[in-house]
Amino acid sequence: MKTYKFKLYNSKKNRKLQHQLWIASKIYNHCIALHKRYWHLFHKSLNKNKLQKHLAKIKKLPKYQYWQELPSHAIQDITSRIDKGYKLFWGNLKRKKKTAPPKFRSWRKYRSFSYNMVSKGVIKSNTIKIAGNKYKFFKSREVEGAIKLLTLKRDSCGDFYVYLICETPGAEIKFRSGKSVGFDFCLKGNMLVGSDEEDDVKAPSFFKKQQKAIAKANRNLSMKKMRSNNRRKARLFLARLHRKVTNQRNAFHWQLARNLCLKYAVICLEDLNMKWMQKGHGKKVGDYGFAEFLNILGYVASQFGTRVVRVDRFYPSSQLCHDCGYKNEGVKDVSVYQWDCPQCGKHHNRDRNAAKNILSEGQRLLSA
Repeated sequence: MKTYKFKLYNSKKNRKLQHQLWIASKIYNHCIALHKRYWHLFHKSLNKNKLQKHLAKIKKLPKYQYWQELPSHAIQDITSRIDKGYKLFWGNLKRKKKTAPPKFRSWRKYRSFSYNMVSKGVIKSNTIKIAGNKYKFFKSREVEGAIKLLTLKRDSCGDFYVYLICETPGAEIKFRSGKSVGFDFCLKGNMLVGSDEEDDVKAPSFFKKQQKAIAKANRNLSMKKMRSNNRRKARLFLARLHRKVTNQRNAFHWQLARNLCLKYAVICLEDLNMKWMQKGHGKKVGDYGFAEFLNILGYVASQFGTRVVRVDRFYPSSQLCHDCGYKNEGVKDVSVYQWDCPQCGKHHNRDRNAAKNILSEGQRLLSA
């Protein structure tokens, strides 16, 4: 399965998409209200199939006639989203995790709908048919394979994007032999510290570079009168700044993943709990986007035949001496950046030593 993302032209026709998203939000909130009422009456979860049959009946009534502007499969997808949300809620309750059931959403916060009944001639040149209407889009590349799912999304700036999930006949890619490397995630200077000095990866702090501009835009927004046109413009300016930062970071991740996969046959990384790290280090962890980079690296590696090995987060990579294997529990304190092994006397840089241990553990897991 392969996903293609295209941006639609900004035009007056997009008002139709705005209206269809408004309809989708109305249906979503209607379903949430039915779920709450059903639980209040019977203390049971509402079955998804029953809900879909009920919606199919009531959309024929004059009061809900406008629902028919949205494809029937898009309405079914809305019920599926709610069903997944409630299943996750009940599962988190059993696991004693902090959670909340799906709740009502305003039209502004409801930003997408999907449907899977996509005809073969949905794309002609740079025109695409979405929910019965034709729209032009920026066609950056050809779409290969059969389209299985179409998703329309509106971002915080009000621009529309179409996502096409296609089934493509992919060729089998075999894993290759070559150089191996271990990386330790770092917050001092480099984003990734390699098992060798030449393997280190520096990452620009995209959010930090724009932080003053974002802070100024936030102050400007707070001074505008509520529901005024100037406030709308200020909100859009702030949203575009955030989108710029996200796009810059995303482009860097894709380029870095490609370069690493071209250079190495085996890449070993630690599977870290980034939410826990963010509590201690804040914005810098989010600015690097390490968790998102791991997902991108996994996808790109499958295209190049590179193996990505994730070492368990509880493996004591920083505490073990790479030369003799002695475990120094005093290095648990993250403020200890340089240390000497009490057993063999070897001087260690915390992150470099951890990267070497991650490489050794990754090779062991690979051979096992």
